[in-house]
Amino acid sequence: MTHTHGLRTRRRGARVPVALLLPAALGLLFLVLPLVGLLARTPWATLPQRLAAPGVLTALRLSLLTATLATLLCLVLGVPLAWLLARVEFPGRRLVRALVTVPLVLPPVVGGVALLLVFGRRGLLGGWLDATFGITLPFTTAGVVLAEAFVAMPFLVIAVEGALRGADGRYEEAAATLGAGRWTTFTHVTLPLVAPGLAAGAVLCWARALGEFGATITFAGNYPGRTQTMPLAVYLALETDVQAAVVLSLVLLTVSVAILAGLRDRWITSP
Repeated sequence: MTHTHGLRTRRRGARVPVALLLPAALGLLFLVLPLVGLLARTPWATLPQRLAAPGVLTALRLSLLTATLATLLCLVLGVPLAWLLARVEFPGRRLVRALVTVPLVLPPVVGGVALLLVFGRRGLLGGWLDATFGITLPFTTAGVVLAEAFVAMPFLVIAVEGALRGADGRYEEAAATLGAGRWTTFTHVTLPLVAPGLAAGAVLCWARALGEFGATITFAGNYPGRTQTMPLAVYLALETDVQAAVVLSLVLLTVSVAILAGLRDRWITSP
C-alpha cells in the first residue's frame, strides 16, 4: 500500500514535458473554445422569450418524445442482442458484433439512405408494409424514431454486452441449480446484476438519439411539428436567425452536460 502511494505521489509530482504539455493545452482549447463561444453569443437577455417560442417548444417536445421512444425500441431489441453476443457461442459471432457497431462509424446520411432503401415505399420491406398494412415510415414521426434507433442502438448493445461479460455468472448458476427457468433467471438475476451498465447504456442511447441529425433529415425529412427535431431546428434556424440557432444549441448543450455529469463516475473519472 505504501509503495503504491509512493508511486502515485512521485507520478503527481513529476514534471510534465513541455513537448506534451503544449499540444495537450492546445487540444483542450480546441475542444473548449467552441463551447465558450456558444455561451458568449447566447442572447441571455431574451433567452426566456426565445425558449418559450412555439417552434422551440414543439421541436423540443418532439425530440424528447422520439428519443424516448427510440430508446425503448433499442431496449426491447438491443438487450437480447447484447445477451446473445455475451453469453452464446455461435458461428459468425464476431461478424455479428462487427455489424452491430457499423452505425457507429457509418456516416449518418448514409444510414438514412440505407433506411430509405429498406423502409421506403419502394424499399425491400417498405413496399410490403405499405401494400399490406398501409404503413408508411419515411417522412413521419415513426420514421424519426426508426432513424434515431438505428444510430443509437450500438451504444446500448456495447454497454450491456460489456456489463454482461463482467457480471459474476455464479449467481445465475445458483439460480439454475435452485430450479429457476432461463427466463426467470434472466429477469430476476441477470438484469439486476447488469442494471448499472444497462442504465448507462440507455442514457447514452437516449442522448445519441436526441442529437441525431443526418439519418433523420434523410429518412424523415424536416417538417415542423412532425419530423423537425431540435438538431434539425438548429440547422434551419442558422439560415434565418442565428440567435435562435444559438439558443437551440444551448438547450442541447445543457442536456449533454447533464448526461455527462450523471455518468461521470462510470464513464469519465478514473482512480
